[in-house]
Amino acid sequence: MPKLFFLLSGENLTLPAAEVKAILEAEGYVYSNVCEFDQVLSLDSDLDSVRLVQIRSAYTRVCAQELLVANANYTDIADAVSKTDFSDVLKGGESFVVRINRIKNYADAEINTMTLEIKLGGQILRQNPGTSVNLKNPDKTFIGIITNNKLVLGLKLTDITSKTFSERRPRKKPFFHPSAMPSKMARCMVNLSRAKAESVLLDPFCGTGTSLIEATFIGCRAVGVDAQKRMVLGTRRNLKHFGIEAEGLIWGDSRKIPLFKVDAVVTDPPYGRSSSTLKSTTIQLVRDVLAASYALLGVGQRICIAAPKTLNISQLGAELGFKHVESHFAYVHATLTREIAVFEKVQKS
Repeated sequence: MPKLFFLLSGENLTLPAAEVKAILEAEGYVYSNVCEFDQVLSLDSDLDSVRLVQIRSAYTRVCAQELLVANANYTDIADAVSKTDFSDVLKGGESFVVRINRIKNYADAEINTMTLEIKLGGQILRQNPGTSVNLKNPDKTFIGIITNNKLVLGLKLTDITSKTFSERRPRKKPFFHPSAMPSKMARCMVNLSRAKAESVLLDPFCGTGTSLIEATFIGCRAVGVDAQKRMVLGTRRNLKHFGIEAEGLIWGDSRKIPLFKVDAVVTDPPYGRSSSTLKSTTIQLVRDVLAASYALLGVGQRICIAAPKTLNISQLGAELGFKHVESHFAYVHATLTREIAVFEKVQKS
């Protein structure tokens, strides 16, 4: 399998890399030899997997075929390039350009990015007769990322824009609520649930419909439940705004969902708002929705749930028979840090 690397968003320390791996797992792509740098994930996997990451990921910026990793100094980089065969990715008659990005201030004293671009361009040109440099419209772009005092260099396969997520920000939707989760976070949670196209995904606290919208955009059949009628109507309005439909919208109690089976659950329960917590404490509400989700999921299927870090939901899920797969933490404001937890239903012994 070829080696790939993904330039990740710096919006969260752990979610971006976890999201890429979850996408590959959801779609059945095997990966190995994982190496994580600051905002870069390197692994071996099928080249076809890049297309799925491009379609699904919220926190990936660039996908590339990795060619080399070297210590971030001119001598070691030149040595690594001299030992790299570019003939499989750069043919005679093709033009190329080298672009270097630096994460934070890594190797700031050792490497000037513009100087490195010129040096690498010249060296690749000498090693590959018949090719040419084209700064404006190249056939191939070699992208290098300086991170953790290493240079990761590869052939760029695709850019991923975050513009569409900006267009779906909570305040840009016709129905707004201040507790609405950002679209990127919702998409990431859908991916962490390992939902795939055509699978049935449930959000038992659908709110303004953010998770349903993001799930539908990657081909899921989304079902939403909310205890407040105005939220259900607002979700329908937001879905219509984006020209999509849910598999179903239910005004009802999230603890008594009139369904027999779903393939994945993604949800962000309300925190301490009596009008929307069904007159339960937040911890009891989370416990109840975990129990209801356990009954709906099959063995091996997953729920991704957000809750205040103080609730320690990883322990709650384990008490109900789930296997805790992973947790990530997202700072919201001074009094709220979300824990994004993923649980898998396992066969009870």
